[in-house]
Amino acid sequence: MSRRVFRILIILSVISIIGIITVQIVWVRKAYALRERQFRQTAFIALQDVANQVGRLNGITQSYTAVTQLSPDYFIVNTDSPVDPGILEHYIQNSLRNHHLITDFEYGIYNCESDRMIYGAFVSLNANPETVQASRNLPKFSRSPYYFGIHFPSQTSFIAGHLDGWIASSAAVLLVVLFFGYTLVVVLRQRKLTEVQRDFINNITHELQTPVATLRIAADVLQSDSIFSQPERHRQYVRVVQEESLRLQKQVSNVLQLSRSERMQFTINATEVDLHELLTEAATVFHPHVTLELRAENAVIRADRYHLENVINNLIDNALKYNTAVPHILVQTRNEGNRLLWSVQDNGIGIAREHHQVVFNQFYRVPTGNVHAVKGFGLGLYYVWKVIKAHRWQIVLESIPGVGSIFTVKVGETKKTAFLNF
Repeated sequence: MSRRVFRILIILSVISIIGIITVQIVWVRKAYALRERQFRQTAFIALQDVANQVGRLNGITQSYTAVTQLSPDYFIVNTDSPVDPGILEHYIQNSLRNHHLITDFEYGIYNCESDRMIYGAFVSLNANPETVQASRNLPKFSRSPYYFGIHFPSQTSFIAGHLDGWIASSAAVLLVVLFFGYTLVVVLRQRKLTEVQRDFINNITHELQTPVATLRIAADVLQSDSIFSQPERHRQYVRVVQEESLRLQKQVSNVLQLSRSERMQFTINATEVDLHELLTEAATVFHPHVTLELRAENAVIRADRYHLENVINNLIDNALKYNTAVPHILVQTRNEGNRLLWSVQDNGIGIAREHHQVVFNQFYRVPTGNVHAVKGFGLGLYYVWKVIKAHRWQIVLESIPGVGSIFTVKVGETKKTAFLNF
């Protein structure tokens, strides 16, 4: 599948997920609005029945517009006559139950003599026995001298309780969408891993074929009879065979070492190591491009000498390879509080910000550094990070393209991070 087709499928999948979620939200909102209208209409009918019962009790004919809604959960019922609170509460409870509005409510009766709502009470139809509590002050209504107000504080939960089917279906759809999204993320990761592995195979094929081809050519030349009459040329080809053999051995060793570390738990054999001694030895090997500034007071640390040497050499070697000018590499040590810090700073091509968080990943190679002169497997910095992690230290990358990079190792807590502090 081409990248273009894959990207189109990803875009369509994302649009589909967003569309499904949007449609589900719209339908749930519409279902809630429909249930809300049904609640309001049922409440109107139930309260109108209460007004009619109060009218018959007082011997008056009640109008068909006795109920007025002041807010989504607050209603005013005109009785046109005084009403006993106990009788009113009984009428309200029976009417709500008959119309299947089994929900809590609070009511208050308007007293025209004192011009205020009196006898406020909270009634729970779900409680057994009934629970009656003091009510808050309900707002007044100025269009009638005899009325009562009723408030449904649990209206939202009552309506939501009648949307169980919608909520369950929405949860099922959301679960399916989440699984689909997770599958999509896994597919993207697997595709990325496949691309990385393909690049790795291409790199390793090129890196192994180059010395093999050189060895084959050198072997053909050394087999010729005329080469023995040219001692200088003979020594040159023998040197080529030796160099290419060592190069091939090093590449195979790197791959095998990584393979073993991936199959088995990466362990270290920690002993007391003089860091200044290791850095001095590395500076001698890479002379004259390395400058030392060893400022740490006590550089004796517990570390695996073999792996620590490899880390130091790897960082310095990268600083030399990824450099288009005359290399100037500064290796420093210093104390920061109770911690020991050592760093390798170069004046190379640098690493762009977007690569800082992934430069330590396995097989990853910065695109700008993917030139023939510095071909590799993308394993060097990954190995460095694994060693730092095994020691429970911290490695920090600071880099700007065209300026250079600083890899700082802090002896202590393990963390893979990257900062820009130039």
